[in-house]
Parts: sequence; C-alpha cells; structure tokens
Amino acid sequence: MDSKRIAFITVMGALGNVLFLLSFYLGPLAPGVSFDLSLAATFVAALFGGPVIGFITGLFVGLFPGIYFGPLGNGSWLGLVGLPIGKSLTGLTCGLLAKKMDLSGKHHSSLLTIPIVLISYVPECLFTVAYFTVLMPYFIGGGGTGLLIFVIPKAWTEILVLSLLMAALVGNYGFVNFINRFFVKNKSG
Repeated sequence: MDSKRIAFITVMGALGNVLFLLSFYLGPLAPGVSFDLSLAATFVAALFGGPVIGFITGLFVGLFPGIYFGPLGNGSWLGLVGLPIGKSLTGLTCGLLAKKMDLSGKHHSSLLTIPIVLISYVPECLFTVAYFTVLMPYFIGGGGTGLLIFVIPKAWTEILVLSLLMAALVGNYGFVNFINRFFVKNKSG
C-alpha cells in the first residue's frame, strides 16, 4: 500500500472520529444513543478506495465509538472490539459492492450509490443484533433487546441520510476528482 492510500485512510479515519464526536455531543437521542454520521468517512473510503481501504478505514472510524460505548459506556472491552468490527464490515461490503458494480465506470453512478450504501449496512446491522443479543449477554452480562429498539431504527435512519449524501458526493465532479488523486499512480512510480 502506497503512502497516498495510507494518508487517505488516516484522514478518513480521523474525519469519521471527528464526525462521531460532533454528533455524539450535538445529537443525543437517549442515554447512550446518539445520531452518528461517522460512517460517512467509511463510505467515502470504500466507494473510492475499494474493500480493503473501506475495511481498514472502518476499523479506525470505530475507535472513538468503541471507546465511548465500550470502556466509557456499558460495553466494557467488548465495545472497543465490537464497534470497529461492525464499521469495518460496512466498509468492506460497500467496497466490494462498488467494485462489483463498477461504480466509477457508470454514467449514473450517483443513483446507483444509494442502494449500494443501503445494502452495505446489512452485515453491520446483523452483527449489531448479534452483539446486543448474544455477545454482550455472554461476555459481559449486559445487552439484550432493549437497546435494539432505539439503535436499529436510528442506525437505518443514519444510513438513509448517508446514502443520499454519498449519492451527492459521487455525483459531484469536483469531489470525485479530488478523491481520485489519492488513487491515481504517477507515471514515474
């Protein structure tokens, strides 16, 4: 992996964590539940960089949520591990779908972005259900279905909003050119 890709992952990871912090403090919906737009950075990384970059960025984007809902919240060490894994699943899936659908080569790629982003969240959603209903009760004695009543609808609302945002970004010629600079190899290198 070259230095441009590493820098891109680092910037997107930092952006995702900043978006989490902003939304965590500005958008609490209930105790321990906040509107979270941190996956925006994971989606950008996956849509433009592919599955590996999406996966790694998702791991980084999940760090602050993992800390806040893990050791600083009710999730203990499991949150610190589980939340990055969930976000990385979304990055991996989005990158795979974008690559499979050849998103960069499509004329109406912005319209195709909406279902790609929506479908990309399904593995993380299933992991989230397993996290609250199986992993938390087994490993730390908490969790259960109570929080899922808030978390799953909130998450799908976020994903719907992010799918529209990603469609707008993928359809923006200037943004696409800027992001693609991280992935075009120099003729000399």
